[in-house]
Amino acid sequence: MTRKLTIPFAASAIACGVALILAACGNGSSISAPPLPTDPDARADARAAALVAQLTTAEKIQLVHGVGIPNAGLGGPYPAGVNGAGYIPGVARLGIPGLAMADSAGGVNVVNSNATALPAPVALAASWDPTLANEYGARIATELRVLGYGEGLGGGVNLAREPRNGRTFEYMGEDPVLTGTLSAARTIGTQAQNVIATIKHYAMNDQETNRMTSNSVVDERTMRETELLAFELGVTQGTPGNVMCSYNFVNGVYACENPYLLTTVLKNEWGFKGVVQSDWTATHSTVASALAGLDEEEPGDIGGGPSIPGLTLTSYFNTALTSAVNAGSVPMARLNDMVQRKLRTMIRYGVFDSPPTPGGTVDQTAGNALALQVAQQSSVLLKNAVASGDSQPVLPLNAAGLSSIVVIGAHADVGVLSGGGSGAVPAAAGNAVSGCVSPSPLLSTCATWYKSAPLTAIRAKAPNASVTFVDGTNATAAAAAAAKADVAIVFATQWESEGSDLPSLSLPSNTTDSNNQSYDQNALISAVAAQAKRVIVVLENGSPVLMPWLGNVHGVLEAWYPGVQGGQAIADLLFGDVNPSGKLPITFPMRDADLPQPSISATDTTVTYGEGLFMGYRWYDGKQIAPLFPFGYGLSYTSYSYSGLNAQMDASGNVTVTFTVKNTGSRAGAEIAEVYAALPSGLGEPPKRLVGWQKVALQAGQSQQVSVSIAPKLLSTWDATNHVWKLNGGVYQMIAGASSRDPNALTASVTLTGH
Repeated sequence: MTRKLTIPFAASAIACGVALILAACGNGSSISAPPLPTDPDARADARAAALVAQLTTAEKIQLVHGVGIPNAGLGGPYPAGVNGAGYIPGVARLGIPGLAMADSAGGVNVVNSNATALPAPVALAASWDPTLANEYGARIATELRVLGYGEGLGGGVNLAREPRNGRTFEYMGEDPVLTGTLSAARTIGTQAQNVIATIKHYAMNDQETNRMTSNSVVDERTMRETELLAFELGVTQGTPGNVMCSYNFVNGVYACENPYLLTTVLKNEWGFKGVVQSDWTATHSTVASALAGLDEEEPGDIGGGPSIPGLTLTSYFNTALTSAVNAGSVPMARLNDMVQRKLRTMIRYGVFDSPPTPGGTVDQTAGNALALQVAQQSSVLLKNAVASGDSQPVLPLNAAGLSSIVVIGAHADVGVLSGGGSGAVPAAAGNAVSGCVSPSPLLSTCATWYKSAPLTAIRAKAPNASVTFVDGTNATAAAAAAAKADVAIVFATQWESEGSDLPSLSLPSNTTDSNNQSYDQNALISAVAAQAKRVIVVLENGSPVLMPWLGNVHGVLEAWYPGVQGGQAIADLLFGDVNPSGKLPITFPMRDADLPQPSISATDTTVTYGEGLFMGYRWYDGKQIAPLFPFGYGLSYTSYSYSGLNAQMDASGNVTVTFTVKNTGSRAGAEIAEVYAALPSGLGEPPKRLVGWQKVALQAGQSQQVSVSIAPKLLSTWDATNHVWKLNGGVYQMIAGASSRDPNALTASVTLTGH
């Protein structure tokens, strides 16, 4: 199917009309420059257009591709101190600065930078807190700038359609509204610090297996109501300067040369004015990519440098693009549009007038403070039962009542785990665990452990107790130690990384991850649970884990990859100095076989989204499959009640849902009150979808009215025939509760007129 390319007027008009700003057209030397617009977007557009009018073709080409990979020693030249993922040189004669970029999923991924390792993005999502997401984005941006980087390559928003995806920890769960909302908040925080934010990987890039060659086969309605909705919210509410297209094919067309994704949807429908940037080596053509809407090729031209096995470094946007423009197969207006987008983004977000310079010092005190706060607010209490002979749940631990504690496994004596790949953050103080040697020259198979030892923090909480450590390699010895202690705390980990997927959601063992695991973790937990008086499991992971031992342990705390202050945060939560308030942004299934895709094929590159709209918790609801823990679930050390639900449409067409949440327990806490909608029957929709939430902090006994306003789009379905959102007439059930499967949830109905 041939699609007509729409070139924005501003780009095609640059050659003469807009150039009058600098009197650069014809004999206009006597024409004075008109005042620039006061609106920051229009001002950035006008300034960029004036610059484009003065650039030579060679200079324009230079601005639309990188010059290699600094942190791999490929290409260049690079300014001193630039050691990130990419660099585009500037044009000195016009005052256009170069732009350095770095990976930044959960912190700046640059070695020897002392950057703060925040908890992973999946942990941030478990906080359900847009304000915290804004601070998260701002902290990373502050550190990017001080280190010399004007663009951050974090901001993953792909949905956890396949939770065994090795990059699940880089993303924000399985729901488009939660993901899109937090993405926008993070982007706003980043760009407020004069750093360009990226959201990625656009789109339907939901597993790592065959990621360069896989073809995501997915119908339009499913795309628009699931992953593209997350991107839509992220783009339209957050206005990122950069959208990175992904490696995979989408319905037979590479994502980075897919006109439907890049131009029809992103640029024309959503009004995206920034840069579409390829993922590194995700460009496969010159003319097709440029005409589809790709604006920047990465890593670009490395000048015929060394090759890396498994990595193709052909440049399609240097000499090849020059030839295509000269031949007319890529119009000059399209090249102008690429450059216009680049320059207006740099101007709009402050890296043009105030380019960052390398060599600054990271404020580690400020970084550590936020890392601790995020870890405390994102951990999820999954189980808290009463041990035999006790009258209270096992958590929080009462230090005064404990004489002995044994901490077991997962290197808890030295540190906490992090994810790998480009989403990693180097350990500023060095890796707490040594001995692993990676066979991969590209993506290390060795985990990073931050020197934040839970054991040390636990000892500080219980100074009068005997706190010992057992490494877990001998399950019999660990069980014997647990039998003698008042409480056993078993740490378990699941390492994952870009470039590969997990074989199973089962906790890895020495056979499934021999690089990072020296024993069978499930067997260890089962052995300890059989002997211990009280046993708590603390999980450090990036994806859901299976828990065959769940019925035999008393407590489970989900800590995710908790960052550089993880050990302290875990102890704060275990001893009740902080009340757990996180809730799951992703369903934990009982078994791998319950997933929509029972296994990930290593050989079949066709990835069919056969579950359609039933992604994430919608799958379990629609198929009536009981999860281990449902989406939105999380316990507290206090209790909450909901009452007085009311739903009505307001004058602007939004549905406003109000209800009261009361802290009915004995201690302060924060409750994430979730609102779901069940659409009218007959539409082919899953039983319910998340449409809003509010996180409320309440003292013991305190009540607060919650009001959630729901835009019509979040109640609509995608009309694939007319390619529009459609609000269907009928009765909508609004559901308010503590999780997606809260048995005590409140329900109210509202009748809407379709349009």
